[in-house]
Amino acid sequence: MTRPKYFLFLFTLIYACTSSPKKTPEPQPLRVELSTDKGNVLLELSNATPLHRDNFVKLVKEGYFDGMLFHRVVSGFGIQSGDPDSKNAQAGEALGNGGPDYTIPAEINAELFHKRGVLLAARDNNPDRASSGSQFFIVQGKVQTDSTLERAEQRINDWLAAHYFVNDPANKVLRDSLELALQEENEEANRKWSDSIQSGSKNYTNFERYSIPEPHREVYKSIGGAPHLDQNYTVFGEVIDGMSVVDSIAALPVDSLSRPFSDIRIVAASIIEP
Repeated sequence: MTRPKYFLFLFTLIYACTSSPKKTPEPQPLRVELSTDKGNVLLELSNATPLHRDNFVKLVKEGYFDGMLFHRVVSGFGIQSGDPDSKNAQAGEALGNGGPDYTIPAEINAELFHKRGVLLAARDNNPDRASSGSQFFIVQGKVQTDSTLERAEQRINDWLAAHYFVNDPANKVLRDSLELALQEENEEANRKWSDSIQSGSKNYTNFERYSIPEPHREVYKSIGGAPHLDQNYTVFGEVIDGMSVVDSIAALPVDSLSRPFSDIRIVAASIIEP
């Protein structure tokens, strides 16, 4: 009479020992709404880039972006904001160098590529590819062809060659010189050392060349993007609503510095709870 009881116990014990533990579900991606003079843009931040995600959320909660201009606009490429100096900038004033006194380590992810609508971090030409602490760019991009993708792939590999060349221990003097120029904000020295790196890296082959994956190529050929940026900038989110607003900003007339003649601001940035 007792056998079924023990059988049930034994079955339960075996099941408990062999069943896989439940995986912790990935948290819902955070969303940020940018209310602009042209309308609202809804962004979804990637959990694959936690350093960039968390920094962006922190700045949004602080009201950091409120009142900032879209200070750089390139039709067919994208729109840029995040420079705190733009809040009180005079007409025609050069912008793009402002931000907090820190950078964010690169989180370049092969699965996050520069299709239309992605959110990426701006950066200077530092050898670590570290991102600006606040400046960001939304890709408008263009529909690509096999021919333009081949050219983009060549540009990607030229940049990768320069990156690995300057980080080769044999070229430490070049790297140190470039970093010093960046720290001192010495534009002339920056150009000099950057040119030296570009020249020296032309025949550098000690790295794995990159090929744009076929699924990415299909996306670029259907909805478009900026493929030449792949593997060189951190993508940390994308527009999920409001690309028409991005397009309207990208279409604005601009001056020689790509700054719109008419100021377009982020009126407010806010977290949208899941």
